[in-house]
Amino acid sequence: RMQRASRLKRELQMLSTEPPPGITCWHTEEQIDDLRAQIVGGTDTPYEGGLFSLEIKVPERYPFEPPKIRFLTPIYHPNIDNSGRICHDALKLPPKPSLNISTVLTSIQLLMAEPNPDDPLMADISSEFKYNKQLFMEKAQKWTQEHAVQKNMVSGCWSVTAVVVFLLNLYGFHV
Repeated sequence: RMQRASRLKRELQMLSTEPPPGITCWHTEEQIDDLRAQIVGGTDTPYEGGLFSLEIKVPERYPFEPPKIRFLTPIYHPNIDNSGRICHDALKLPPKPSLNISTVLTSIQLLMAEPNPDDPLMADISSEFKYNKQLFMEKAQKWTQEHAVQKNMVSGCWSVTAVVVFLLNLYGFHV
């Protein structure tokens, strides 16, 4: 148990000092085995511009048992179902010895960019991805806009444009 806790502390330390590009991860309150992560939608993917939140539950037997990860932000994807569960080899037993939270999050980020339609959780989205890519892209972009784009916000901060417009309106210059 102590070994798991110290390993998790070390992993979270690494994630905060050297996070993989587009990924942040932290633990909730005092629960070191209840983590949250955010993945930025990749450039040139239908998830671009979106910020996707994930919940990570670290099991007692970690790292000999993979973490349980699900999307909290709705995402239109053949390998992710409506409750956010993810179908990915990195999350199946037995885990690889190299498994850690950072590599798992990176592989999920890669799965977002490159879905695997041959191992789907969502059969209808999978066949759409295979046989009507254009429609898949449009729907995935629409879901991203509706669920993952922070309105007037850039990852938790006001965008410069929003601040300027707000200040101009505040001082009577209507934009």
